[in-house]
Amino acid sequence: MSTLESTAPAHAAVPGRASHRGLRGLAARGGYGTYVAVRVGQAALVIALSYVLVFLGLAALPGDPVRAQLENPENGYTEADKAAVIAYWGLDRPILEQLITSVQHALGGDLGLSLNSRAPVTDIVLGALPSTLVLAGTALVIALLIALVIGVLSQRLPVGPLRSLVRSLPTVFLSTPNFVLGLVLIQLLAVQLGVFSVIEPDSPPATLVAALTLAIPVSAQIAQVLVTALDTARAEDFGDVATSRGVGDTAVILRHLLRPSLLPTVTVCGLVLGELLGGSLITETIFGRSGLGSVVSKAVSSQDVPVLQATVLISAAVFVLVNLVIDLAYPLLDPRLRTRKAAR
Repeated sequence: MSTLESTAPAHAAVPGRASHRGLRGLAARGGYGTYVAVRVGQAALVIALSYVLVFLGLAALPGDPVRAQLENPENGYTEADKAAVIAYWGLDRPILEQLITSVQHALGGDLGLSLNSRAPVTDIVLGALPSTLVLAGTALVIALLIALVIGVLSQRLPVGPLRSLVRSLPTVFLSTPNFVLGLVLIQLLAVQLGVFSVIEPDSPPATLVAALTLAIPVSAQIAQVLVTALDTARAEDFGDVATSRGVGDTAVILRHLLRPSLLPTVTVCGLVLGELLGGSLITETIFGRSGLGSVVSKAVSSQDVPVLQATVLISAAVFVLVNLVIDLAYPLLDPRLRTRKAAR
């Protein structure tokens, strides 16, 4: 075992440490290059399995929504159009052959055409994706700021009712549904105070309010991990040493306790991204934003299977890729994960 590993403080109370020990072993055995290759392979496998599961899940739905849309006279498909679609996707063949055909098209960047608008599905989804990413990214930044404030105050405030109140905020936030919070903020900030206009849902003020709606419940999970990590770091010797040298309490928190506590917090940020993407669909519907939420809502109501499949696939890919970046950055943040050889 290396010197760094043998003297490292225990972090059993912080979620994710077990997986980090596994990453440390992988980095030690094969180096960072092996670690990158394994993580990239795992990410590709997850995206592929997501596509397969979505395809099989939609195929298992009762009835045949694709053929129903082809037969719908409002969509204006001619007999030749129907035959071309059926032949292109192999809809007259067994489900396994349909899956293989679909995967082949997807690997070529072809996710099909919308059964309603006949526009390329890729254009529809990628056109709505930036709005959702802006909302989710802004919400993540706000959630981090809220969690950071809660974490610092949980250490800085003296023991008493106020400190207990601050530490209980994550529980309150976590139990607050974002659709309820969104309706309250719309009523308060849009209707009563006029901070933003409900008829301009994509304006910067409306985006900030929508992001706040999405961020508050998500910040609870980040704050819980950060507070636990700060408590663990506070119990270590380096905090006492800094205090004995005359360093102020706030400086001890920001300079000595916060840095090691950010490592598990970064991991949680990647995990909550899925909740941000899922919650953004609801939030976009509440605020009337033109993102993936509106695309999914229209696709569900019209049974537009290619659009649904592409939306789930691209959302899963974004989630996996962001977590991949976090995984690849983790060894750069924690030197123990870059240890290649055990100390003799």
